[in-house]
Amino acid sequence: MRSVVARHRDDRGALLPILHSLMEELGHIDPAAIPILADELNLSRADVHGVVTFYHDFRQTPPGRTKVRICRAEACQAVGGDELVERAKSRTGVGIGETTPDGAITLEQVFCLGNCALGPSVQVGDRLYGRVGAQQLDRLLEGAA
Repeated sequence: MRSVVARHRDDRGALLPILHSLMEELGHIDPAAIPILADELNLSRADVHGVVTFYHDFRQTPPGRTKVRICRAEACQAVGGDELVERAKSRTGVGIGETTPDGAITLEQVFCLGNCALGPSVQVGDRLYGRVGAQQLDRLLEGAA
């Protein structure tokens, strides 16, 4: 963590680049990092905690082996995106932002995957799927487990 801080210490507004680097390297921001980052950057713990908890992309727990991201933007909502979210929650037994107990799947919502013409869209790992229906979502979840 301190090497990440050292790489960005002189950046203007260094906290965000540091947090993004930690997410990239570790997959999450360990709550134990908050006082260290505050000390290294001469910020209050409240400032660092506020940034970590404000932005949805910063996780404080390790993600599952596979992230399943379902689009909730208007275009996908109009063609069943909200129903897919409810189905995914029911099938996995976890809510948005949570990870299955076996660590296989982290369920996330996003507000645009840039695939609006082919909604509803779902991203599993690094792969994007369009026009996802209930049965295809079930297969994607089974494959991710």
